[in-house]
Amino acid sequence: MTAVSSSPERASDQGVPSAPAPHERARPLAKGSAKPAKDLCSDCGLCDSRWVAYVRQACAFLNQRFEAMETAAHGRARDQSNEDELYFGVSQRMLSARLQPAIEGAQWSGIVSRIGVRALETGLVDAVLCVQQSPHDRFTPVPVLARTPEQVLAARVNKPTLSPNLEVLEQLPGSGIRRLLAIGVGCQVQALRAVQASLPLDQLYVLGLPCVDNVSRAGLQTFLESASASPATVVHYEFMQDFRIHFRHSDGHSETLPFFGLDTPALKNVFAPSCLSCFDYVNGGADLVVGYMGASFGRQWLTVRNPRGQELLDLVEAELDVGEVASSGDRRAAVQQGIGAYDQALKLPRWLAELVGFLVQRIGPKGLEYGRFSIDSHFTRNAIWLRRNHPEKAEQHIPSFAKTIISRYRLPTL
Repeated sequence: MTAVSSSPERASDQGVPSAPAPHERARPLAKGSAKPAKDLCSDCGLCDSRWVAYVRQACAFLNQRFEAMETAAHGRARDQSNEDELYFGVSQRMLSARLQPAIEGAQWSGIVSRIGVRALETGLVDAVLCVQQSPHDRFTPVPVLARTPEQVLAARVNKPTLSPNLEVLEQLPGSGIRRLLAIGVGCQVQALRAVQASLPLDQLYVLGLPCVDNVSRAGLQTFLESASASPATVVHYEFMQDFRIHFRHSDGHSETLPFFGLDTPALKNVFAPSCLSCFDYVNGGADLVVGYMGASFGRQWLTVRNPRGQELLDLVEAELDVGEVASSGDRRAAVQQGIGAYDQALKLPRWLAELVGFLVQRIGPKGLEYGRFSIDSHFTRNAIWLRRNHPEKAEQHIPSFAKTIISRYRLPTL
């Protein structure tokens, strides 16, 4: 990864001052203006800051450079001969865990929020980049630089929409923030890593969330109305390891729907093009990743990628019920069948969807094998989408590890 100097070069021997860095001259793009990545823009927020000066090198959808990013962040790229690293990225340690006691109001047990709180309380960082929500709409994201534990806790629970997290980089100069914990998804982390050396920081920690299939706010509404019996009361939802979508409602009740019961024809075009062309499901550039996809149901999956990631985990490990990761089942037949079903936009009647869901839950892949199932399903789908919609980008944009995974399946004729 090409580093960008965080300060001007030394003046020459003749005392001639050096030119300012590109971001010192740049201005954020005007709100609503076209973005350089055009339809593939994930609205990561970089263009909403002066670091737009580096967007053509930093944007994940203009310049894919996974191996360079991993090497810069972790000291090496993933070992593609190791099946776990091929799928889940550079790893020093992988575990499953639950925070005990759980944080009230957290989406799961609250590990991410607790790390953010402890990072501030211990003085590890001066601020936490996290995402609160609009007072007018639960699902409209509001990125903030949280300075207090209360501000971090106000950001708990995922917002499953595109979020301009990096727009708050504009607030860093003159803020007094020298040590930052940034919480974000893959496209945001890729851009952040690309401009890291130019940020006015002494230390950056990155806590990553696995991410797939985000939507615009309008797209989210379409999804909720097609999938939930009470879309207006949904507080949060997640595609879980039991092959069901779990919705939690404002009155406290839960609702589930099998993956196979989704109205695929109605939803096929609802996901953001950036998500349909993304191959960073597991957030390969983060120091520590916290999600659920590789853990048993009811637990969270954590991957420590480097010593900074272990520092973050050290903040909370004494409060965790820690377990080993496990893996069982075989994903391959289910993935291959799913490729055809998605491509043909099949919709199963509810009774059949429930039956299929029951059977897959009983005998289907679990633990890390479920994680591989999800990665395989999305990588193959995204490769098809990208080759059909942006064939000129596909060869360069699909990273080598994703090509290896995709090559294991038969894709439909393009």
